[in-house]
Amino acid sequence: MAVVCTKDMPLGYVTKFSDTRECDQMPRTSERGGPRTRARISEVATRLFLERGFDTVTVAEVAREAGVSSVTVFNHFPRKEDLLLDRGADAVELLRSAVRDRAPGVDVLASLREMTLGLVDARHALSGVKDGSVPFFRTVAASPALVARVREIAADLERTLAEALERDPAFEGDGTLLAAFLIAGYGTVLVATARRLTVGEPPSAVVDDHRARLERLFDALRGGVVPRP
Repeated sequence: MAVVCTKDMPLGYVTKFSDTRECDQMPRTSERGGPRTRARISEVATRLFLERGFDTVTVAEVAREAGVSSVTVFNHFPRKEDLLLDRGADAVELLRSAVRDRAPGVDVLASLREMTLGLVDARHALSGVKDGSVPFFRTVAASPALVARVREIAADLERTLAEALERDPAFEGDGTLLAAFLIAGYGTVLVATARRLTVGEPPSAVVDDHRARLERLFDALRGGVVPRP
């Protein structure tokens, strides 16, 4: 298992596993704050949750194992669920950047498509197909609290995308519908992929189908929500 400093399901099912980041590049900080402390808490929490289940591990146990206070844990992670589902900010920024920073002449849907499929091709944390994610999927599925938090994150991402589209003067489609369909569609594809991986289907075939289904999602959005430029 790789975690921050060695660590995102749909853009709304944010998995724990991420790309490697060099710890030595993180500033040294006190016990109370900073990325090194956050990384240590995240790593400990993930290990405990995956070993014992989310609902059976307390924040106090995470704090004790990480060598910090419960107050410090909550300074970094306002909710217990966010100890495991802690990539929401990354997903928000990816969505905003796909809208805000796209190249001249590239329409919004093309930019979102490129970003989404790029995550899959890179086996990024937020793609849902990163190696080693099955224990995470099982842990989330076994916890009603985590499932509820996943839904909240998805709703937040939908609002984020709709707001970004509303502010974009070049976008001429229905931003509310696009955001709703994209986030819901991404989640539907990713949950199906997670289930197939969890029951042991060959990863290569699952990933290929995952990508193909996302392609069909964007084709449907192009035909029904966003006119061609």
